[in-house]
Amino acid sequence: MHGVDMLETLRDHEEVAVTGGAGFVGRHLVAALSLLGKKTTVVDHAPLTEDVATLPGVRHVRADLRDYGETLLALQGTDVVFHLAGNASGTESVEKPRHDFHLNALGTCNVGNACLELGVARLVYLSSAIVYGTPLHAPITEDHPTAPFLPYGASKLSGELTLRALHATAGLPVVIGRSFVVYGPGEDPRRAGGEVSQFLRWHLGERPIPVVGDIDRKRRDFIHVEDLCRAMITLAGRGEAGGVYNLGTGTAVSMRELAEAVGAATGRPAKLEADTSSLEDSFTLLADVTRLTGLGFMPRVSLAEGLSTLAALLGPYPELPSARAVFRRETPVRRRRLSPVDEMAEVTSC
Repeated sequence: MHGVDMLETLRDHEEVAVTGGAGFVGRHLVAALSLLGKKTTVVDHAPLTEDVATLPGVRHVRADLRDYGETLLALQGTDVVFHLAGNASGTESVEKPRHDFHLNALGTCNVGNACLELGVARLVYLSSAIVYGTPLHAPITEDHPTAPFLPYGASKLSGELTLRALHATAGLPVVIGRSFVVYGPGEDPRRAGGEVSQFLRWHLGERPIPVVGDIDRKRRDFIHVEDLCRAMITLAGRGEAGGVYNLGTGTAVSMRELAEAVGAATGRPAKLEADTSSLEDSFTLLADVTRLTGLGFMPRVSLAEGLSTLAALLGPYPELPSARAVFRRETPVRRRRLSPVDEMAEVTSC
């Protein structure tokens, strides 16, 4: 890591927990912590993949973070907690907003309170740049207004506000990182909506790349998952308690530029098919990373390098993406209010 010794940032903390450690980002973070010699508890209801389960110092605890008792038991004995668990799908949040809130907001509230009760030395919460909503300007500083347009953004912001309130009222040693668009090996094509892996999969499958929105106005800050993990470890050691940090690269890439980079990484031009029927997310989502670089962190995996490595890992004809981007759902049919007689008839007919 340029300018930051990751081992130094965690040298006083031996017992570490990663909630959501079986997920895409979580698996990479657990691997990084294992390399640092940390005893890492993966708190996740999902099973661990073999490559994670066999890492030195890693143990697995199944827990539902919506249950406070289970949360307390899972985090006992840990010095540092990285909280990544929750719903990560904006589409799923649109279709099932209560489920999204329970996982992200309630789960985060429980983790924060458990960390207070257990005397954890540091809590790092992985939030999302989606909390900003439609950007008013670029690059986005951490003081940019928060106005999420998806339930996912609202639930992540609710988690932030709860943790910051616990910091203000009870001294919870929390640091919040807002991730921009993360990519890298191990994304699930059935759930991951990030453009990098989606573009590569379509292109490697010899298909045109479908893009919703304006291919030039839609610009994103893409951060490799290894850099994201290094940034979170930096926050654990050097971030200010109660502080918020953008986790990005400080570089914006348009969809046209991303397609050109995909072509360069694979040695043949990529073809885009733009669908401009929806322009809701045709904006620039770019991180101002001044606060993060002020801690000594610099990203080291370039987009070109990340694409080349990922293309080699995916190989020819990988599974094509099936994750959808949904911003609105159909208006649900309202249930009419039943009379007592109708209620009795409905019960007896079951």
